Amino acid sequence: MDIKLLAGFANAPEPTTFIVNVIHAHPGKQDEAFRIIQDVVHYVAQRKAGFLWSNLAKSTDGLTVVNIEAIQGAGNVDEFFSDPVFVEKFRKLDDVSTSEFHTYTVGDLVLPKLGEAG
Repeated sequence: MDIKLLAGFANAPEPTTFIVNVIHAHPGKQDEAFRIIQDVVHYVAQRKAGFLWSNLAKSTDGLTVVNIEAIQGAGNVDEFFSDPVFVEKFRKLDDVSTSEFHTYTVGDLVLPKLGEAG
């Protein structure tokens, strides 16, 4: 029996780890940087059990690309970077951008208070 997992929101923080990769594209290279990180993320999504989901976005000013990725734990980062194919794909970003890479854990989840008179 196949079970499909769906991304969704929870009403309380889950012990999820987030990777935030801000990619500063060289002039005129935002679309190429997006395609490269998209290839990296799809590679991980198809092969790494620790991957949960990712949001990829391009800034409207044409300067940056952001990958916000949920993984099961900080140890998954080492697992991903121990894969030589992943590293080769990820290093292609160096030709079109500089980037900063940070790992976060959820500390609070804030949801809107809809339906309350204020």
